[in-house]
Amino acid sequence: MVDLGAFLRIYHIRALLCSIMVWMKVKTTMDSLHGQARRMPCFFWFVLLFGIGGLLLFIHQEDLSEMVQLPGLGIRNIPQPSRQNPSPQDQEKKKSDNDQAAEASPISPMQLPNFEKNKQKATPISQEQDIGSLQTTKKQRQLLKTSPNESREKLQSIMDARKQLMKEMCAKYKSSISKTITPEHVKHIYVEDKNKLLYCSVPKSGCSNWKRTLMVLSGQASRVENIPHETVHNGVHIKNLNTFNQKEIMHRLETYNKFLFVREPLERVVSAYRDKFENPNDYYHNMFGKPIISKYRVTPSAEALKTGNGVTFKEFIRYLLDVHRPVGMDVHWEQMNQLCHPCVIHYDVIGKFENMEEESNFLLRMIGAPQNLMMPSFKDRNPGDARTSKEITEKYFSQVTMMERQRVYDFYYMDYLMFNYSKPFSDLY
Repeated sequence: MVDLGAFLRIYHIRALLCSIMVWMKVKTTMDSLHGQARRMPCFFWFVLLFGIGGLLLFIHQEDLSEMVQLPGLGIRNIPQPSRQNPSPQDQEKKKSDNDQAAEASPISPMQLPNFEKNKQKATPISQEQDIGSLQTTKKQRQLLKTSPNESREKLQSIMDARKQLMKEMCAKYKSSISKTITPEHVKHIYVEDKNKLLYCSVPKSGCSNWKRTLMVLSGQASRVENIPHETVHNGVHIKNLNTFNQKEIMHRLETYNKFLFVREPLERVVSAYRDKFENPNDYYHNMFGKPIISKYRVTPSAEALKTGNGVTFKEFIRYLLDVHRPVGMDVHWEQMNQLCHPCVIHYDVIGKFENMEEESNFLLRMIGAPQNLMMPSFKDRNPGDARTSKEITEKYFSQVTMMERQRVYDFYYMDYLMFNYSKPFSDLY
């Protein structure tokens, strides 16, 4: 605050000096009019006036100096940072502000054109993304990127980090959803009572082999290799959790080990398309192929309309992105978070298809399964086809436009966030 007393003192001094100067000027004028002024007195008055003027100038300069140093004005108290060499604190604050701005909105990146312009280029498909400013520890972020051939302790730390990430994503984007569990939430969860296991099935993420493993664990089969694909999916040998009453559902959710396995979203979409539309499959060609060809093909042949065979990948993507689809969604390309509801059901293990063998066997050892029971790795559907990979996924998505790739990424955006997958293409927002 400015010192009011100092200003008053300066004011009084100035007023007194001004009065003296006025009196002296008037006296000099009167003396000259009466012819009484002499040479020496005039010189004396001149020296006196000059001295008074110097005194006023000195007081004025002291006044300005005091004002510059007053804390209320803060002129000398404002540090001027170097533009060329910002301090480490400034750099850290700027980085923090940028990170917070990038994470400020839960809407899809298609609606935020500058959402990740300042982010690093995307890492390859099937690698987990850097979770940035989330609350997971530095050690956990390193463990999320470790190779699959890790010790049991490191795998447990990886699972813990994935659960922590899921918790944070749910708190950020799904905090308003109802936490009441209904049969609809658990209709894709399979029950193995003997070992107290609950498995949420995500098609095209190793679900057939996991169902085989559950049948062996429950004592319905001795070897996973002996169980045909049709037996696995006929719905007779493994019960769904939604077939129990509410009390039994909640008891199992509270006391059983719950797990799921997920897969890179776009890779999973290509795998589903190849399996259901490029190979003989009467059900999918009739149920989905016919309406897709009818709506999205410009001049369909009578044969194509009759059989539903030959749906192209571009036609399939147009169907997937259409808000007015001619036929509904299917579990093979439904979003994984919509199948398993991880923000309502808290899973003990979130496994990755990309590390299926190591992480599945880790889970089997964790529940005390027989040592000779290992997760099978064979491909029982269309075994002659190469397993869908990053390179195959890129080849298929090269058939669609950049805008369509962006919209597919938007469609699976929550899966990318919740399950910690990197952007699949560098030109995506």
